[in-house]
Order: sequence, then structure tokens, then C-alpha cells
Amino acid sequence: MEMIPEESAPVLFPCVNYSWNGLYVYAMGGYAFNGKYAEVDLGLSYTWKGLTVAFNDYYYPTIGSKGDEYFGGKHNGHWLEACITYTPERVPLWITASNFFAGDDDKYEDADGNLKQAYSTYLEIGTYYDFLNNNRISLAVGMTPTRSCYTNYEKKFAVCNIDLKYTYNVNFKNGWTLPLSAEYIYNPVFDKPYINFIANISF
Repeated sequence: MEMIPEESAPVLFPCVNYSWNGLYVYAMGGYAFNGKYAEVDLGLSYTWKGLTVAFNDYYYPTIGSKGDEYFGGKHNGHWLEACITYTPERVPLWITASNFFAGDDDKYEDADGNLKQAYSTYLEIGTYYDFLNNNRISLAVGMTPTRSCYTNYEKKFAVCNIDLKYTYNVNFKNGWTLPLSAEYIYNPVFDKPYINFIANISF
């Protein structure tokens, strides 16, 4: 699944979120500076003793099309996802399983050539190492066990994501922290590498 086009451009992701006693809700938008990519995300999750259950709605409108409608319309750009993540308290590890249970993940054709919901599934295991107080390096490997959007619905089993990330937290005297990240992502399915530079600004 490649939602972002290959043309490189910075993408701005403004986000509003609220958390309370393990409950977390957010609304996030994304728009590329070159105008060739956009998204709107909504999410709800609950965390208890290292276990997080989440539901997300990712909306990818067709850029330049006037026929898209967020509610209804001919084009369904919504991807509805259920996700569960377990992060042990004393072990630098996380395990994630997610599934697109509804929405635009419907490119799987049956014997009669009709589109069906693919229920694309993604599994990931990752680890991290913190050092010098403000530094973290993490490594994650993700795979899909069935024909899914992560392989353009071509392979039934594939490792589709290898992610190496370095994060440095810049601490200011007023208590404000600016996380800066550099990330190398390799997709073995398409034999494509990606490099991301991320700055998280919170208020």
C-alpha cells in the first residue's frame, strides 16, 4: 500500500488529541506542500497495562477531484482499521496486529471477478534502545500473512516493512521538548527504500 506518491515533498500533519486515564482520541490532517497528497484521520484507543486496542479511520481523498465526498459519494476513500498493540513494561519490545475491516480495502477479486473486502492484515514486532537520556534507536519488522494492500494484493505472505529509526529529544529550559527523528524504511516487496525526517511540535 503506497498512499503517498513517489514525488518527494514535505507533508504537514496538524493533529488535535486528548487523553484521559488510558483513553486517547485524535483528529489529524495531512497535506503535501506540492498538493499531490492529502489525508484526514480519526482515531480512538484505550490502553491498559501495556495493551492498547485502537480503531482508526484513514481518509485519502483523490487529489484534484471534485467528486469526492467525506460522507458518502461514489468514491470511498475511507480505510477503517482495528489494531491491537502489546508493549511489556519491563521489556523494550512491542507487538502489533492490525486489520482493515471495512472501507476502500476491496480490491480482492473472487472467482467471478467481483471485488471483495480483502481484510488486509499487518503484523509487526519491534524493539528499541534508549541511551544518553535523550536518544532512542528502534528497529521494527512488519509482514502481511495474506494477499493484502501491503503487497498490491499479489502475494499471500510477505515481509513488507523494515524500519530503522533514530530519535533525539531536544529539551528546552522551559520544559518544552522537541522530538526530532530520522527514519529509514525498506519495503522488500517493492524493493524500495524511503527516508523520512520528522519534527514533532506540541503545544
